[in-house]
Amino acid sequence: MSQVRESIVVDVPVATAYNQWTQFESFPQFMSGVERIEQRTDTLTHWVTKVAGVEREFDAEITEQVPDQKVAWVTVGGEAEQSGLVTFRPIDQVHTEVTLMMDFDPEGMAENIGDKLGFVDRQVKGDLKRFKHFIEDRGTATGSWRGSV
Repeated sequence: MSQVRESIVVDVPVATAYNQWTQFESFPQFMSGVERIEQRTDTLTHWVTKVAGVEREFDAEITEQVPDQKVAWVTVGGEAEQSGLVTFRPIDQVHTEVTLMMDFDPEGMAENIGDKLGFVDRQVKGDLKRFKHFIEDRGTATGSWRGSV
């Protein structure tokens, strides 16, 4: 298992950052390699990804969700094995630290080499930067889900 941890400060209130993160179907707008996400239930999402020409499909189950604090998930089938946690920490009324931690199991020689070269770390860092621009440019979330899991 490999791990990645990246943080970024976004210039929006914690509720805005959190609300946007609950809109999984918008992830392709700021996450490279994510082709499509379908929200199947309150806790189940279906992902289609394409990274370096390799397409994968898998389901992810939300295992814990606390409004304005965190969202945790684990894959539950398909072609990827990972788990993760994103946390939201208010710095002040208009700034939020977003931290993404992910454990993943690279498959095959190409993914293992990419992992050793820091590809996933750079991709997560880039995704968080794109999230920052996405939410700051909008100023508001595209929607929200405020339930707890």
